[in-house]
Order: sequence, then C-alpha cells, then structure tokens
Amino acid sequence: MDYSKSGGPKQTRNAPKHSEHNARGTEKTPYDKREDKADLLRRMRDAAKKAAEKAPEPKG
Repeated sequence: MDYSKSGGPKQTRNAPKHSEHNARGTEKTPYDKREDKADLLRRMRDAAKKAAEKAPEPKG
C-alpha cells in the first residue's frame, strides 16, 4: 500500500525557511568576531545610567 497517497501530513524538516541577517559566519558577524564580557558590562552600565537619569523622581 502507498501510504504517501493516504493524505497524511508531510514531515517537517528541521531547517529555517530563510537565513538570518545577523547569523554567525556572515560578513557582518564573522565567526572570529566575539564581544568580550567587559564591553557587555560597560554597555549595561551605560544603559542603567541612562535609565536612571530618565526615570522620574519618586514622590515622598
């Protein structure tokens, strides 16, 4: 019996339908380009400072 003609769903493939614009190994983000932790921490501190400056003063 040919089960492919019985109307069952086709099995999916575990592959994305398109490639990501920021995927590793592309021109924008090569494999050897990694952000170090110090840079990440600096950006997080800057963002926290900016958020603290922007936040309204609590009423009390």
